[in-house]
Amino acid sequence: MKTNQELKELVKLKYSEIALQDKESNQASCCGAGGCSAEVYNIMSEDYTELQGYTADADLGLGCGLPTQFAQIKKGDVVIDLGSGAGNDCFIARAEAGETGKIIGIDFTEAMINKARENADKLGYNNVEFRLGDIENMPVTANKADVVVSNCVLNLVPDKDAVIKDIYRVLKPGGHFSISDIVLTGTLPEKIRSAAEMYAGCVAGAIQKDEYLGLIEKNGFSNITVQKEKPIIIPNDILSNYLSADEITEFKGGNGAIVSVTVYAEKTEIKACCEPGCC
Repeated sequence: MKTNQELKELVKLKYSEIALQDKESNQASCCGAGGCSAEVYNIMSEDYTELQGYTADADLGLGCGLPTQFAQIKKGDVVIDLGSGAGNDCFIARAEAGETGKIIGIDFTEAMINKARENADKLGYNNVEFRLGDIENMPVTANKADVVVSNCVLNLVPDKDAVIKDIYRVLKPGGHFSISDIVLTGTLPEKIRSAAEMYAGCVAGAIQKDEYLGLIEKNGFSNITVQKEKPIIIPNDILSNYLSADEITEFKGGNGAIVSVTVYAEKTEIKACCEPGCC
């Protein structure tokens, strides 16, 4: 059993490699890892191409949702993107926040940060920046962001509770997040859950949906809403790397559902007290 630090190093190594892969390889696999499928194309991600701000050079095909579509970003907002990769979600967020907004992408993979900065330079954006750091301990001051977004990243972090705590810290009172992620509504076979490669591929690191939503509530967020949910189907030719034919049949006929969810939640605004004697 790998330690949390070993898992993080595994993900960092894999995503350094993914930064150099083409989009087609990433989309035909599980978040760029776990082997490619010849059965289906675009296992996890959705079509970004019609969204304003979409940048083909920044689209690595790694997402599992469209959080920016649901994030209610307004002109002038400060937006933080967790696990910003090559920058695509940041550039889409900038289209919403405008030139008066501020977009901060955070990623712990140096290769991704370099790729994102190159893309921002080519686009000439001076209000989009990328910072190297862990999303459990962001290089951002408290009460900074109006909106936090993330696309298929929290499932890769062993300590999800720490990430949610830090999201609460960096959001302004009254701010909110919209996060797309992979969760479970059943039981994964142990061979998949223990496979390091499948951890880097977004699946083995997923937790139960109820537990995921519970962590958000426990950390003080309110108005928690599942904005979108869709099943994730892992093709047989990927599963066969880990399971026998009988085990694949059992898994697909059982209760091991893997789903992509987009979750919204708010950091409750602390209102000034104006009643006599209440402060």
